[in-house]
Amino acid sequence: MGLLRFSYGTMSSGKSTLALQIHHNLAKQSRHGLLLSLFDREGARVSSRLGVSATAVEVTPELDLCAVAAQEVALNGRLDYLVCDEVQFYAVDQVDQLALVADELGADVYAFGLLTDFRGVLFEGTKRMFEIADERVELHVEARCWCGARATNNARLVNGELVRHGETIVVGDTVAADDTPLFGDVVTYELLCRRHFRAGALGPPDG
Repeated sequence: MGLLRFSYGTMSSGKSTLALQIHHNLAKQSRHGLLLSLFDREGARVSSRLGVSATAVEVTPELDLCAVAAQEVALNGRLDYLVCDEVQFYAVDQVDQLALVADELGADVYAFGLLTDFRGVLFEGTKRMFEIADERVELHVEARCWCGARATNNARLVNGELVRHGETIVVGDTVAADDTPLFGDVVTYELLCRRHFRAGALGPPDG
């Protein structure tokens, strides 16, 4: 039976960097596996803010991860591991499929994701991972709020204003866009501590 490990943190806590490192290390040991992701900033890849990236299987809503794993075994005779980034966005059924891959095919599954959404509520994929993972590992690259305290929340900003309502999944980044688009809204995310997330404070008061 394989291991199902879930590593989690806020944005900028090094999730994608660690996912890429694990994939690289295992491949270098001649182990055979796949890299998977969803809603990465570069499309069908896993990319790190440090500038490294690798091609990945895109986890579309209809994708059966058990079938993907079984096909890999049929083509290559083995599947040693899966490295899965952005697991918070996976459907609950897909998270359960990752557990089946570990249990039935014996592949180790290294899953990475955010803990909570812009409202401070667990993502469905994250919640299911907490329920079924063999190991739950909090990442210790601590992102910081503007005040210097540990950041625990990914606040969503639309045109520079913090919002608490809207679609759960809206792709953005912690880096502001260089240019304001002519049409549409600018969506970014600000890392805040619990106190300033609750207060909606994006910086020190003027004056």
